[in-house]
Amino acid sequence: GLGNLLYNKQVGRVAGLIFLTAQTIVLSTIDVRTDAVLTGFTIFAIWQLGRYIKDADLLSLLLGAFGAGIAFSTKGQIALLVIGLPVLFHLAYTGKWKLLFHWKVLLALVVFALTISPMLYAYYHQFDLHPEKVIRGKGNRSGILFIFWEQSFERLSGEGVGKNSSDYFFFFHTFLWVFLPWTLIGIIAYYSQLKKLIKTHFRRNPKYELLTVGGIGVIFIIISFAQFKLPHYLNILIPLFSVLSAAYLFTLKRKQKTRVLNTVLGLQYFILSLVFIATALICFYVFEWQSWLSYTPLFIAYAVVAYFIVKKEAPYLRIITISVLTSVLLNGVLNLHFYPQLLKYQGGSAMAEIVEEQGIPVHQIHKISEKHSWALDFYNQHPLTISTVEEISKLEDIWIYATEEEAAQLAQQGINWDTEFEVKQFRITRLQGKFLNPVTRPDILNKMFLLHKP
Repeated sequence: GLGNLLYNKQVGRVAGLIFLTAQTIVLSTIDVRTDAVLTGFTIFAIWQLGRYIKDADLLSLLLGAFGAGIAFSTKGQIALLVIGLPVLFHLAYTGKWKLLFHWKVLLALVVFALTISPMLYAYYHQFDLHPEKVIRGKGNRSGILFIFWEQSFERLSGEGVGKNSSDYFFFFHTFLWVFLPWTLIGIIAYYSQLKKLIKTHFRRNPKYELLTVGGIGVIFIIISFAQFKLPHYLNILIPLFSVLSAAYLFTLKRKQKTRVLNTVLGLQYFILSLVFIATALICFYVFEWQSWLSYTPLFIAYAVVAYFIVKKEAPYLRIITISVLTSVLLNGVLNLHFYPQLLKYQGGSAMAEIVEEQGIPVHQIHKISEKHSWALDFYNQHPLTISTVEEISKLEDIWIYATEEEAAQLAQQGINWDTEFEVKQFRITRLQGKFLNPVTRPDILNKMFLLHKP
């Protein structure tokens, strides 16, 4: 992989471990988005293009072009930015600009064009052939123009998708949790590598590389100017941070910087202690288990972590072990306990279970507003039918998915129902202290109803 290419095999292996245990990557396995494909193929393309720069290997160049094509097919030119900037920094630092103007690059462009052609065909048929479609408030939209230009620039400007954050430091403070438990190591590693490059005036040195530092720095700045931001936008930088962090730890080990390693170990113990507190609060307070028997796996996990804390290991290995265990402990509690409990407060998910248990025909479920019902649509594998109150009044033997206000509106219009199911509703993607506190939680919960009109 890239770590092996830039440094050595051990750095590559540790980088892979860091990447797989980074919080946002673990989260992406259950919150699946196109960013998973984007992240995978951008780093694949960077790795292969890096091999081409090192060995002038045609196969690596073509594979890099293929990877860039798949990445581009997910979210447009942001993929080329994420791939292109690190590669350009690498070309600049190694001084191998002539490889950019080699005849082999023409073949790579052909491979890239062939790779994106199915995606372009699909966008053309979905959008260009249907100018009547209104998407993000605009009609007569070109799918080709969208993927080549509008997809990324609309997010930068906030046009169409809306503005959800003008905070230019959003990704800086978001990084503090998305790269857990390696956050502090990643920050120190970046500072250390940048300091070395500045000291050497960015002159070529086989011990250093500019690919990760340059790529991370410039991409970070560019995406920070976007008016529409979400935490998972940082996923594309996690592979580069992983390589940089692994290289930093390996350098400390190789140079026998025992004092620095022990300091880093202390920082990882601090993060582990925070995770201990967080997992205990989740299991003993936020969503308390009803049976003490349920706590057995948690106590076993605590015992395993305690064992590795007291086990004698070299600081370098201990840092990796403690960090990985921190990630496993946190995500074990989140995935096995916290998220299942949390989903009970996502009205659509809870109602879908009732629909399945009661054998309610999904094609007979209606709603009277255009409010999103994604969770219920997903678990039902069928979108709800949007109907007006007037249309509802004329229908028989149907089910209506409604909020408290909508149920009251139906009653005011003289619409009666003979069966009623109720679930609690909270926007679980926007957690807040009042919700996490079981004492104040009931005060901020809403209700969703499934009403049967005979």
